[in-house]
Amino acid sequence: MAYSCAVHGASWIAVVAFLVASGSVIRVEARYGPRHWSPAPAPVAALVSEQLYNSLFLHKDDAACPAKGFYTYASFIQAARTFPKFAATGDLSTRMREVAAFFAQISHETTGGWATAPDGQYAWGLCYKEEISPASNYCDATDKQWPCYPGKSYHGRGPIQLSWNFNYGPAGQALGFDGLRNPEVVANCSETAFRTALWFWMTPRRPKPSCHEVMVGEYRPTAADAAANRTAGFGLVTNIVNGGLECNRTDDARVNNRIGFYQRYCQIFNVDAGANLDCAHQQPY
Repeated sequence: MAYSCAVHGASWIAVVAFLVASGSVIRVEARYGPRHWSPAPAPVAALVSEQLYNSLFLHKDDAACPAKGFYTYASFIQAARTFPKFAATGDLSTRMREVAAFFAQISHETTGGWATAPDGQYAWGLCYKEEISPASNYCDATDKQWPCYPGKSYHGRGPIQLSWNFNYGPAGQALGFDGLRNPEVVANCSETAFRTALWFWMTPRRPKPSCHEVMVGEYRPTAADAAANRTAGFGLVTNIVNGGLECNRTDDARVNNRIGFYQRYCQIFNVDAGANLDCAHQQPY
């Protein structure tokens, strides 16, 4: 069953409240209702044109990709308006490096590439929008704050492959959809899909910092972080995204794939990738 991208009723109130709090709404005219707020421009639009975006994700709309036609530039830019600090913090190199890191992580999560793929394995990001043959329904029944809804699966969906009820629940609450009852919307509405990825990127979940904080130099390691060797860099972002499965091990193929995408995008953006690209010697959170 497909779900509409439209948001209605109380959900609009949640969306507008979130947008106002995040600074992405520059005007709200309450007397005309929630459809009349004016979103600020997405800073990333000034850094990444539609032509550049399509060249980075060269094969996303190939017939071989299940997400063909889903991950449009327009949806990405519209979603980015919800998070005005994304790609807007620091100097130009810092901003471009953050975009490269974000694109690298979502590319790995959705890749359709292989070692001998046309144009190289790192030209096949955004090929998938939903996890294929999930091993479980990703329900943590011990989480009473975000209880699973009967019959629903919280497997990977969208650019960041949002997974588990304890991520769907708060993402939906922040963005104005019911992530526990309607998790399918993340694979059926491209704008919502991108918003969940950016929500995950921008939102700290302590003790984890946000990926954004790491990439723009706002991460301040605690004593526990220092003891776990969680040093700032792209490797720490991977730790935040999937450290329990990929970090504290050497030469992990998944980590290497993330790094490969990141280095490609950094090269295209003409920015240095920085230090600490892997998380081989970092303890996961």
